[in-house]
Amino acid sequence: MSTDIVRAAIVTGAARGIGAATAKRLAAEGFAVAVLDLDESACKTVVSDIESAGGTALGVGADVSDESSVESAVNRVAAELGAPLVLVNNAGVIRDSMLFKMTANDWDTVMNVHLRGSFLMSRAAQKYMTEAKWGRIINLSSTSALGNRGQANYSAAKAGLQGFTKTLAIELGKFGITANAIAPGFIETEMTQATAERMGVPFEQFRDAVVKGIAVGRSGKPEDIANTVAFLAGDGAGFLSGQTLYVSGGPTV
Repeated sequence: MSTDIVRAAIVTGAARGIGAATAKRLAAEGFAVAVLDLDESACKTVVSDIESAGGTALGVGADVSDESSVESAVNRVAAELGAPLVLVNNAGVIRDSMLFKMTANDWDTVMNVHLRGSFLMSRAAQKYMTEAKWGRIINLSSTSALGNRGQANYSAAKAGLQGFTKTLAIELGKFGITANAIAPGFIETEMTQATAERMGVPFEQFRDAVVKGIAVGRSGKPEDIANTVAFLAGDGAGFLSGQTLYVSGGPTV
């Protein structure tokens, strides 16, 4: 990538958890980072942390499932930070339930945020990447893509993102753009805490039970995923595209 291009990155769902860790890590790598979340005010802490560390960040409020909201957000990033050449589609929600109790709204909400949101964000950002002849699209999948009890909607969405990623890699590769997915295993976040609550189990007990099946003998941290994103976003990953990396502390597939 030409050194005279301002390197801006967008991280969706960046107000907390994996998204926040990723935004901070990309800022440390020299990117000007758009911290995007549904509630712009929720981004203030992450933006402040990045700026305190000497980085550049912008809080952006947007609903990734809404077409006009996405277009406005991406155009704002381009105007205020520079062309977004890295996009991390991390925004996500869970509406866990067994199939016989899952509502159509539970299904649609998860699909709209994960799949529609990633599509809208990627479509809006790719035009800046194709113009620059360089870009990185990184989609957050999950080990749940392989199937997980009580998560028919989430599993389907995360599996769909893997197919979406491969197609983006095929279509955009000739423009110097790579597309890859990361499938985290058990990561300690508010989302996994919510899963424990749904199961009626204390989080520590839930975590310890899961760790017994992880080869490296510990749970994942948001920074583990952020480190992987930083690699995929760099120049050194230019020959890696269309892949799903399972970052789960051991073999998954």
